[in-house]
Amino acid sequence: MKYENMCKGNFIARPNRFIAEVSLGGEIVRAHVKNTGRCRELLVPGATVYLEDFAGRMGSRKMRYSLIGVEKGNVLINMDSQAPNKVCEEALTSGTLKLPEMKNLQVVKREKTYGDSRFDFYLEGENGKKGWLEIKGVTLEEKGIARFPDAPTERGIKHIYELCKGVEQGYCGYVLFVIQMSGVNGFEPNDRTHPEFGQALRYAMEKGVHILAYDCEVKMDSLALKDEINVNL
Repeated sequence: MKYENMCKGNFIARPNRFIAEVSLGGEIVRAHVKNTGRCRELLVPGATVYLEDFAGRMGSRKMRYSLIGVEKGNVLINMDSQAPNKVCEEALTSGTLKLPEMKNLQVVKREKTYGDSRFDFYLEGENGKKGWLEIKGVTLEEKGIARFPDAPTERGIKHIYELCKGVEQGYCGYVLFVIQMSGVNGFEPNDRTHPEFGQALRYAMEKGVHILAYDCEVKMDSLALKDEINVNL
């Protein structure tokens, strides 16, 4: 996926979870933060950030800028919480993302309801298999290991148990962690922050839900799914 009219600035502060103050070209601007997670290890004063400029195409927007990426050391991290679903849809429809049990996807539908949950994707394969795919974007990295979540997520746990029910009823179930950076050595659930999420993930694996992780090729103005990453539960 591509972004338009990107510019570089320096992070100053985050007055609330939706807004960042950024030094840009000698002035202080406000940008919409497209990630409601804590991101405390990323959004530190002085950090280099990348904004998408919507001048000339504001539509119903209230803010001219959106915060898309941030540099952590020499690593560029995409912070757009909407991006993982978009890059996965691109990879699913192009056939570059292969899923266990599914062969040659024939149906890829976004935001479909099953039980009491709305999953990111409903899938049907050429081999007659049907399945549900839930996407989780990951921006937290510690010592080369990507972790999720960076804050407790009861909604995430609900989705996992709903996927287990789907598998019991004959569907394929997938949780795909999209690591919005490259260069990590593996993925692990963040048991320190939310141990119940890790427990749910391990239970789901035992029940036949496929737990997958992929990193991304991140550029200033684009994001693409890259390589499968080892999942350690």
